[in-house]
This record gives sequence, structure tokens and C-alpha cells, in this order.
Amino acid sequence: MAEGDTAAAADGLDSADIVARLKLRVIEHCLPLWSTEGWDDQVGGFIDRLTPDGRADFAAPRRVFVQARQIYCYAKAAQMGWYPQGRAIALKGLEHLLAKAKAPDGKPGFVHTLKPDGTVLDPLRDSYDHAFVLLALATVYALDRDAQIRAEIDSLCHFVETELRSPHGGVHEGLPTSLPRRQNPQMHLFEAMIAAFDATHDLVFQNRAGNFFSLFLANLYDKQRQVLGEYFEEDWSKIEPVSVEPGHQAEWTWLLKGFERITGCPTGRYRGELLASALRYRDEATGCLVDEGDAGGNIRRHTRRLWPQTEIAKAWIAQAEAGEAGAADEARAALARLERHYLSHPVVGGWYDQFDREGNSLVATIPASSFYHVLCAVAEAEQVIG
Repeated sequence: MAEGDTAAAADGLDSADIVARLKLRVIEHCLPLWSTEGWDDQVGGFIDRLTPDGRADFAAPRRVFVQARQIYCYAKAAQMGWYPQGRAIALKGLEHLLAKAKAPDGKPGFVHTLKPDGTVLDPLRDSYDHAFVLLALATVYALDRDAQIRAEIDSLCHFVETELRSPHGGVHEGLPTSLPRRQNPQMHLFEAMIAAFDATHDLVFQNRAGNFFSLFLANLYDKQRQVLGEYFEEDWSKIEPVSVEPGHQAEWTWLLKGFERITGCPTGRYRGELLASALRYRDEATGCLVDEGDAGGNIRRHTRRLWPQTEIAKAWIAQAEAGEAGAADEARAALARLERHYLSHPVVGGWYDQFDREGNSLVATIPASSFYHVLCAVAEAEQVIG
């Protein structure tokens, strides 16, 4: 039996109760770890990464999108009924984020990075960051429907629509503007608008999500080659050769199902094409998605990060929700690969972030940024296939 066949057989054995196992891991290990060792009691805010032995790296800069992602994780865990204390942790994190990262220099919007002492390291207004701040706010709002949180959501959306919006569609990379343009901030704002609609049931967010769906159809997605590009000129013309990240093909598959759920707009064709595209870029030995390919289906980078593995699981979960035969089993197998290769870290509640082609770990630290991917995949799995 070839190594790939062995891995596939193991996935089948591992995956029977994978959702329950991962839920337990998140509740008993990840959430406690990242709210204790992963929280700075002196300055406030979440730690950006842990050392290889699971201790806080206090010297690492604090990326604002990571603060927002951790707030999301604790609010979502509270919302799911997994971790009631998550609400207080999320609110504590949000209070710190608003106090330190929102307009500390008197200009609107959130800064990009904070120093470990809570002062500004990089004042860039980054669109990707703002997408995650919106996601965090929406998830916290869903808990209590607090009017102040809603005011923060509206203020942030106003900033995005007046300061970050591009005349060519979508949003600029940030302020100051820069090139190339990336699909990634557009994708996460699409995600945040869907979450904001779910939290508020306000049709304005349905319409805002619709604008990003239109951008996807008009510019981001190549219907001929059936791939999503990563990098573009100012007017959304493609930068050749096109870079394809299979993790993003999978992530859009899941997001399009969410858009269909809130609007009724059919997305099945694009989901099927994107998922098929993502599956062309797999590591032979493990079955995991690699980091990058080209538009012809060739692998450009054989390294494989954690996050594409959660996204391929979510893509299959979306297809299972749509009733596709066999999709739930594929989702469980993807989660089993995630568990076996990435979550088997000696620090319980930690993970490996990236491997090379030979399976060597490439990142010594344990980045907090991965928790959002892990928790979201497990939450989706429990809701749909659990």
C-alpha cells in the first residue's frame, strides 16, 4: 500500500468521532491555553504567539487582526455554549482593542500593529485587519445585542465605505494605498458582512455582502480557468502568471454557501468549481493542501500551512450542508488530517503552523492567528455534520 493510501485508510479510521474529539480539544485545551498563557495580564490584550514550549512570547508585536481573531474565538465559543466564560474574555479583549488600536493617533480606523506595551508600532490602516475587527464585533454583538457594539459596527463600516473603498470596486489594500491588490481582504470583508447580517438581521449587510459577491464574479474569479486569482492591478486586471492559493479556493466555497444561506442566491456551480480546483493542489504523501499553485494546476510551493486544511474541511462541510453525497465523510477525513499532522503538538492546545515537502516543521513558534481557523472549522463541523 502506498503512503498516500495508508494516509487515506488512517483518515477513515480517525474520522469516525473526529468532530467530538476536536470539540473536546478546543474546549479543554485550546480555549484555556490562549486565555491564560495567551493573555497579557500586565498590559492587556492577547499574546501574538507562544514559544515552542508553550510560554507567552511577550516580545512579539501584537498584530491587530490577531487580537480581533481571538475575540472572535471566545465570543463564538460562548455563542456555541462550549465555553460560557468566553463572553467575558471576548469583552475584555474587545475593550483592550478599542482602547489601544482604534484611532490612537486621532485618525479614523484601526492601526495595523501594536508594540508589546500597547503603543502603536505601525499606524497603517489595513483592510484585512478591518475585516477581522468587523467579524469580532459582529460575533460579540450576537451574544448580547449591545447598542454600543452596534455603534462600533456602523462606525467601522462607514470608515470602510468612505475611506477604503476603491473607485474600481472593492476596497484598497489599506491607507496609504498600495499595490498589488489582493483578493484576500475582499474575501474576509465578505465573510464579515455575512456574519454581521447573521448577528443583526439588517438587510444593509446583505447588500454589502452582495457587493463583494459581485466583485468575485466580475473580477476575482476566472470563469474560463475556474480559479480564483490572488493578485491584481489597481483596475482588477490579472497579474500573470496567476498565483492560486488552494486554501482560498476552499474558503470561498464555504463563504459562497453562507451567502446563499442569507440571500437565497444560488452558488452551487461556483462552489463545485472552486472545490475541484482546490483539490488539484494536494501533497501526495499526506493528502493535505499545499500553499500555492498556478492557474494550470501545477504546484508552485510544496510547503503546507495549517489554515488551508481547515478551509478544505469547511468547503466539504458546506457541500454536505447543500446535500452533496459523500461530502460529510470528506469533511471528517480533512479534519482527521488536520488533527494528525497539525494538532499533534507537544504543547496541548497548540499546533504546528507549516511543514515543508518532507514534513519538517518550518515555524518554531505557535501562532495565535491559527486559532480562528481551527475553532471555526470545528464549530461548522458540529453544526452541520456533528
